[in-house]
Amino acid sequence: MRNTKAFKEAVAQTLAELAHRGVTLAPTTVADTIEKNISTVSERLGIQVRSAWHYFDASAMADSLARSVQSYEESSSEKGVGEAPMPPLDNPELALVLAGVPDSLAQTGGDLYAVIINVAVNAWMAGHIHGEDGCTGCDGSRGPAGHDWEARMRTITEMQPNITKWFDRDVWTAAVNDSGFTVTRR
Repeated sequence: MRNTKAFKEAVAQTLAELAHRGVTLAPTTVADTIEKNISTVSERLGIQVRSAWHYFDASAMADSLARSVQSYEESSSEKGVGEAPMPPLDNPELALVLAGVPDSLAQTGGDLYAVIINVAVNAWMAGHIHGEDGCTGCDGSRGPAGHDWEARMRTITEMQPNITKWFDRDVWTAAVNDSGFTVTRR
């Protein structure tokens, strides 16, 4: 179904309608939704997929998707969901996570998946470290600094005194480029 002209046009029209409504969704999300809806119409009416396209309306699809996005945003904001707490921008541990990206790119030969996993694990660990004072499973797991978060931050700052440079987008981008890789949009 995805390789048909009708499908590609439906995705393009729906994305355009969403843009008019000020809603941005990934094209794959829109394509998945359209495919599911067309398949459902075909099955329920007992007709072929190509006949189900007669029931497709890009404007109605965009309205439905926009309502879903708005509903999600409203329900998430009511519960305080959807936005992780950010550490202060001068956080030494965050600087180490950012500094590790160019090195990880070079070590993995540009394997973006491996880099993202590395960043995610390090970010998770940083969040865990900050809240582990009450974690009995972490006793003795932090070396000489123990569970003293402030002591750990001082140690990191001593290891890499110029941590603030990693919060400058241009410095970070230059470091990524120096690793031999760059991230560009297709």
